[in-house]
Amino acid sequence: NDILDKVFFHNTIQNYLIAVGFILLGFLIIGFFKRSILTRIARLAQKTNTNIDNFLVESVYRYGIPALYIAVVYIALDYLLLPRRLHNIVVLATTVAITILVIRLLSSTILLMLRAYIHGQDNGEEKVKQLGGIMLIINIIIWGIGLLTLLDNLGYDVTTVVAGLGIGGIAVALAAQNILGDLFNYFVIFFDRPFEVGDFIVIDEKAGVVDKIGVKTSRVKSLSGEQLVFSNSDLTNSRIHNYKRMEQRRILFKIGVTYQTPYATLQEIPALLKTIIDEQETTRYDRAHFSSYGDSSLDFEIVYYVLSSDYNVYMDVQQKINLRIFKEFELIGIDFAFPTRTVFWANQEQEKEATPAPHNR
Repeated sequence: NDILDKVFFHNTIQNYLIAVGFILLGFLIIGFFKRSILTRIARLAQKTNTNIDNFLVESVYRYGIPALYIAVVYIALDYLLLPRRLHNIVVLATTVAITILVIRLLSSTILLMLRAYIHGQDNGEEKVKQLGGIMLIINIIIWGIGLLTLLDNLGYDVTTVVAGLGIGGIAVALAAQNILGDLFNYFVIFFDRPFEVGDFIVIDEKAGVVDKIGVKTSRVKSLSGEQLVFSNSDLTNSRIHNYKRMEQRRILFKIGVTYQTPYATLQEIPALLKTIIDEQETTRYDRAHFSSYGDSSLDFEIVYYVLSSDYNVYMDVQQKINLRIFKEFELIGIDFAFPTRTVFWANQEQEKEATPAPHNR
């Protein structure tokens, strides 16, 4: 008993043993909870159809367990009579650690909510890959608020800091209007989804496949291979043709036959063109008409739909149609027209002989 009652640094040995025993017991209980109870809960969560329970279990693993360890150590140290400076260090360290855990928990929760929202949209997996820019901005905001809260809890006057940030924010906003505009338009592109990575788009006279959507700029890989870089503001202010969203492609083309084609054969051509188009698997026939008299041809106008947005599919279908038209016209004896010009030569000598001589008066 005399040994336990001895005082070292304002605490008896018994007090130190109680604090150490409390830490050991707390760590044992937390370890048992983690290995036995939480592991079983995690296995049960894996069998459910929702991801919320998985997120809760993971949050307890990543943030709840460390918070429990910190709480046990803090309670044990608070039981002891510590010097003021050491006590302040313990309070500061505990506050900082808990604040960091809370900030990370908020960040993970927001990320989960965004993923759940985006997964419900079309091409959700591809959109999740673009969350990096959004989460960077959200984390900056969360960490800023968290640090201000931490300073306030530590007794610092954050009013001056907030006022300074407000004035500085206005100055930065005025100096970086274009950057903030691109940043705002990044949110517009992300949530409104006028285009996505992998879409083939045409902007004015530029065309290509969207390669990356960034916080300030977006990259488009052109058909010739080079990378086109657009600011997000330019993209949202432009008229964008998004061919990836096209469910079907309307095709209009014309052919011309010679004026020597018989009337009966001209009547058969529209039905023949319809048959050729209907033979294709990915087409829907619309119309075929003898549309006009050209300078050197009788013109037919044909319209059909390709039931695919893929440009290569369209070209394959058009090629098959062109070959079939050529083959059928060759069998029937229909000649394709090409630009021709008929020139009539007059015999000048005969014209002179045929012209009567003037009478002399």
